[in-house]
Amino acid sequence: MRTRQEPAPFTGLHMLLVMIAFFGVIIGVNVTMAMFARSSWTGLVVENSYVASQEFNSKMAETRNQAALGWKSVLSVREGRASYTLHNQNDRPVRLGSVTLKFMRPVDDREDKVVPLEAGTDGVYSSGWTVADGVWLVEVHAEAGLDHPYRETFRIHVAGGNKS
Repeated sequence: MRTRQEPAPFTGLHMLLVMIAFFGVIIGVNVTMAMFARSSWTGLVVENSYVASQEFNSKMAETRNQAALGWKSVLSVREGRASYTLHNQNDRPVRLGSVTLKFMRPVDDREDKVVPLEAGTDGVYSSGWTVADGVWLVEVHAEAGLDHPYRETFRIHVAGGNKS
């Protein structure tokens, strides 16, 4: 006849091992997440927030003056190539001295790229740089004969080499 064997008692050593395993997993996950967070984005938005706050009013005045011009712009991405046009209130192309586009990913600065545009026909300025698929913030800086650069920002989604 077989006798039933009693289970081993749960001792203090067992509890210690359970606690070490439990907190070891939590600490391991936290360290891993902190390393990913630190390597993916610095969190830096401006170099000096005080200086940025002092420039805010002048930038807003520039923005209001720029809006009063009534100019319209188009940023397009076709087959991975970016082009930009700017038209005045009479729908005529505005002649620009130099135009640059700064492509930025919304949460990571490792792929940021400043792309100069070359003048083409009919006021179209285009780049030779191929825009990768994904979401981009695009800052336009154009010398348009004003007392400050013509600036604007676009948020675009590029899929299959085309802006959507």
